[in-house]
Amino acid sequence: MLFSTTIFLFVFLPLVLAVYYNPIIRSRQFRNVFLLLASIFFYAWGEPFYVLLMLLSIVVNWGLGLLVDRFRNRPGEKAVLIVTVVYNLGVLFLFKYLNFTVNNLNLLFRSDIRVPQIALPVGISFYTFQAMSYVLDVHRGKGEAQKNPLNVGLYIALFPQLIAGPIVRYETVAWQIGHRQETLHGFYEGILRFIYGLGKKILLANTLALGADACFGAIAERNLSFGAAWLGAIFYSLQILFDFSGYSDMAIGLGKMFGFEFLENFNYPYISRTVTEFWRRWHISLSSWFRDYVYIPLGGSRVSSRARHIFNLFVVWLLTGIWHGANWTFILWGLMYFVVLTIEKMSGRDKKPLLFSRVYTLIIVIVGWTIFRSDNLTLALKYIGNMFGVGCAGFADASCALYLKEYGVYLAAAILACIPWGQVLAKKVDRSKPWVQTGIHLAAFVVFALAVTYMVKGTYNPFIYFTF
Repeated sequence: MLFSTTIFLFVFLPLVLAVYYNPIIRSRQFRNVFLLLASIFFYAWGEPFYVLLMLLSIVVNWGLGLLVDRFRNRPGEKAVLIVTVVYNLGVLFLFKYLNFTVNNLNLLFRSDIRVPQIALPVGISFYTFQAMSYVLDVHRGKGEAQKNPLNVGLYIALFPQLIAGPIVRYETVAWQIGHRQETLHGFYEGILRFIYGLGKKILLANTLALGADACFGAIAERNLSFGAAWLGAIFYSLQILFDFSGYSDMAIGLGKMFGFEFLENFNYPYISRTVTEFWRRWHISLSSWFRDYVYIPLGGSRVSSRARHIFNLFVVWLLTGIWHGANWTFILWGLMYFVVLTIEKMSGRDKKPLLFSRVYTLIIVIVGWTIFRSDNLTLALKYIGNMFGVGCAGFADASCALYLKEYGVYLAAAILACIPWGQVLAKKVDRSKPWVQTGIHLAAFVVFALAVTYMVKGTYNPFIYFTF
């Protein structure tokens, strides 16, 4: 079940809210248990079999959390942490990377090892990282071990962030599980945030996806013109931003409706002046997860040699690429960022941006998304070649004019939405004034009505995180 569907908007969510806020039973325990059951049903709607895998993850990590707490500062604690990492990454490897690994071993050694084709459970990378975060945060003293497994289940399975993030750290919601306060103002802000995210997903991302798919789909059969290649790459760069940030906005909004406060996941990344800054603004929950649980434990930048620092960066970005999917394109994408970020850090350009640094950063990011979007390395290199004049079918062709005609308005709107106009206006306008409130409500109504119209019409509604 996806947020951007009528079944979620007009059936699932209203029913969950109605029961959650019923006037008869208002206890925290009831609300937590009901929210957990609703979350399990939400996941089982699309994954009736793999919901058992998620439940197993909850039970195992709940038990590991208790063991970490029991053996705290004793020899057994390290063993429990090792089991935690091995179990969670082992499950992730089995379902996400086994086939990829075996296929590549067969190619390398000319063997014929056969393994069953295992379907990828939706959201497995997100909830696995959250499950590990629970045990690791208990170990670090960032949250108390939960005696009640239902509370651990609520943290891992909570439906607002279950299938597309953000990755919620246990330390950020440990207290909220038992002590959060639902307020009318929070509910109101949650509705606005959800509508904002829904508009980004339905009106911008889904529409721009059509142009991106047309260009990336054509590259397998023919060369693109210079203009068409860049348009397709820009379409996809905007699609993934507004798709992913839209889902994050919806998740944050839904969390507010139920009294949870999730951390921000995007902060206008396309205005960054360095690639380092870009990764402080893009998918913040993932980059901070790797920083705190991988980079810093390895020693971060506080190591005795430059070589060790570079090695730490290599490990983080290799893992970042692998996390996104079982394909060499994701690995190359991660290693590309390792090279670029290493150069920035070692040269000091991460803190002293060059002239035209925003242009440089955008070019790097767009080229990166081209690798990320491509089906394989061969097509990625061919597409990038067309972007830079190698083998391209001229400077422009009829498809460029067609794409601009069909998607030009959405392209312009998306580009404008990449700039933090709202933050500037918020400093100059008093939101408490009646005319401002009226404008906000009217804008939200228009966005919601348009989004629902597009959904009812059955417009293209891809789910691009299936490989994550």
